Amino acid sequence: MSDATQPVMRRRILMVDDHPIVREGMAKFLNLQDDLHLCCEAGSAQEALAMLQECNPDLAIVDMTLRGDSGLELVKAFRHRHPQLAILVMSMHDEGLFAERALRAGANGYLMKLEATAHILAAIRQVLAGNIYLSETMHNRIAQRLLAPGKTANGPIASLTEREFEVLHLIGLGFGTRQIAEKLSRSIKTIEAHRANLKEKLNLPHGPDLVRFAVQWLDRD
Repeated sequence: MSDATQPVMRRRILMVDDHPIVREGMAKFLNLQDDLHLCCEAGSAQEALAMLQECNPDLAIVDMTLRGDSGLELVKAFRHRHPQLAILVMSMHDEGLFAERALRAGANGYLMKLEATAHILAAIRQVLAGNIYLSETMHNRIAQRLLAPGKTANGPIASLTEREFEVLHLIGLGFGTRQIAEKLSRSIKTIEAHRANLKEKLNLPHGPDLVRFAVQWLDRD
């Protein structure tokens, strides 16, 4: 007897994003696919880690910047707790700055939200198949870097923690200490401590030097 009528097994997906409207839209879109099912949603890292045990997903789609949490730290936690889980980072942040760092944290792919409509299904299916997903532009950047082994991906920022990396990125975009504290749901004192750590690690003596470095770093990449 032919098995052509047997239903396709739908792969289970966990969506982690702190914007409910994004999660709702993704649920409607993915659940229209014959082979995919968004089985659970989370708005924070804590919720996501609890859902990981409850839903047992095949794939987690993680926003890079969660309110009060680091998406990269969540990727690391996912990878540690569930080594076989496929992880796709979907973010508004420039892939030139964050894609490689996401892969080093344990993600299997990186997709910018500006491209999500056209490429989200391809990215999901490629990652679920056990492959790495990056845009063609990012693939080319990495290939060029491999041809020039003396050039490192992040230079002097390679030793930064994920939170320090996020703070440096926001400084480069022109945000002040108070604005960064609000965006990351942290106290001003905490952000000031991150700025102090950045100056020490990057060997920058003064605040304006840090701002100049951050702006030039973003322009360079």
